[in-house]
Amino acid sequence: MTLAETLRGSLVTAFEKAGIAPEELTRVAVVAASDLRHGDYQSNAAMMLAKAAKKNPRTLAEEAVANLESELAGKIVCSLAGPGFINFKLEPAFFAAHLNLILNDERLGVSKHPAPKRIVLDFSAPNVAKPMHVGHIRSTVIGESLARITEFLGHEVIRDNHIGDWGTQFGMVLWAWKSELDEEALEKEPLRELLRLYRLGSSSSKNDEDLANLCRAELVKLQQGDAENRSIWERCIELSKKGLNEIYDRLDVRFDHWLGESFYNERLAPLVDEMVASGMARESDGAICVFSNGELPPKKDPFLKNTKEGIEDYPFIIRKSDGGFNYATTDIATIDYRLQEWQAEVIWYVVDFRQEEHFARLFEVAQRRGCEAELVHVKFGTILGKDGTPLKTRAGDLPELQDVINDAVAAARKSVAEKSFLEDEQEKEELAELIGLSAIKFMELSHRRESDYMYDLEKMVALEGDTAPYLQYSYVRCRSIFRKLEEEVNLGGEDLVLEDAREVHLARMLARFGEVVPQVLEELRPNVLASYLLELARAYHSFFQSCPVLKSEGVTKASRLTLCDVTARVLKLGLGLLGIGVPEKM
Repeated sequence: MTLAETLRGSLVTAFEKAGIAPEELTRVAVVAASDLRHGDYQSNAAMMLAKAAKKNPRTLAEEAVANLESELAGKIVCSLAGPGFINFKLEPAFFAAHLNLILNDERLGVSKHPAPKRIVLDFSAPNVAKPMHVGHIRSTVIGESLARITEFLGHEVIRDNHIGDWGTQFGMVLWAWKSELDEEALEKEPLRELLRLYRLGSSSSKNDEDLANLCRAELVKLQQGDAENRSIWERCIELSKKGLNEIYDRLDVRFDHWLGESFYNERLAPLVDEMVASGMARESDGAICVFSNGELPPKKDPFLKNTKEGIEDYPFIIRKSDGGFNYATTDIATIDYRLQEWQAEVIWYVVDFRQEEHFARLFEVAQRRGCEAELVHVKFGTILGKDGTPLKTRAGDLPELQDVINDAVAAARKSVAEKSFLEDEQEKEELAELIGLSAIKFMELSHRRESDYMYDLEKMVALEGDTAPYLQYSYVRCRSIFRKLEEEVNLGGEDLVLEDAREVHLARMLARFGEVVPQVLEELRPNVLASYLLELARAYHSFFQSCPVLKSEGVTKASRLTLCDVTARVLKLGLGLLGIGVPEKM
């Protein structure tokens, strides 16, 4: 149980004694104080409950505090502020006792969710026959961190990589494959060769209508089951997955399923027929579409659009006028499958903000079709270059993810060569790989996902500042103390003491780990955990500089070593939940 939960339990009892009805007590909440000058925790429950109790908020707060003081005398100091805020100032002994609990808990104070759910997490989702680019960092890294945190909290997570393995690009790839394939290049760097073929087909067909028709004909042959084209397509998928998995392995990202668009092909025609038969979709200019049903206000209806002429229909096309299907059709079929086969209770889509309109329409269609699962678009912003515009190469293309990773590792290699105490070259190379990958991940996860952020390689791999290397260095610093320890010291125990203000603050921060991790899922924000870990590291360095550990003695030494041990474990676990590893030496 966290300190906030402990205090909430005591506060609920205090309000109950003050005459608050049981059904109202569910509204009682205790949170970490935003300003430590007022206390460690605070609650505005008196103001929330006063109206139902027919009492003045301040008076109700005074009654609750009087009840609390009789129960928690000597452990907590309660005070009032403003119209009825209740502040809690915890005594050092209270933090010491909680530190002891964390020390002996492998979960470090993080409880599992009392009502776990089955959650499908749709993330990364690159297109086959193309290398991943820098834009895939966000979906891949955010998705992996959410999967880890959600699983740690006790939910069942199904990770699905909904790859783009069907569509018009394959007509171009098929034509170019048959015309210009370089087998040697395909074996050596399959994704780059497939990209070259796609670009060749795309550029060649752009200004040549006859060639464009040939590409379309190759796609039709594939869709109709032509053996040669099917064989080429399957090889494209196999080679693409091999190339993609090389990157996923470096990033330590895994999936339970790779159910791409092609998996749902046989479901699309029956789906459209069923939606037409039910009256949910109808024909319009040769296409089959979903229209507004008039149940939502016009400004909130995703199937209506405001124009200069007024509000107009904005239909969701599920079958094109040429009889072909599109992303909308596939996405509806995908939801059906996830509900029927996986019994999903929640589905998260980690996809950039530009698809917001698509998901609003998709989710509305799903609800009309009886979907009771919670559907969430976990949207994110753009990675910017130093000029403040979306990050691109000199040629104007998005940088390939493999190149971005290699650049980060190269920058980390330079930093390691200049600052590391390691002597073994293999260890240095492994450290550079770890730091480079961690720097990319933490730069992503330390920002609010909806915001854009600037890609600055030098800052990312620095040992100072809000970076992964700084946190990794903090962990190494914690652990190095134990390598220097000359005698056996028993950590924890009833005589654990916290006397210095910096010791108390570090224990305070460690106590909050169990509160912060569940908060990530409230709005699906990994940056909440990233920010906490930075605060914890700062608290540790402040403690380390002011409170000698190895030179101290007796219970003081044991207490400070306990703080170091728990700090190291929280940093390692917290970074692990973000998908970031820690070295033992730097």
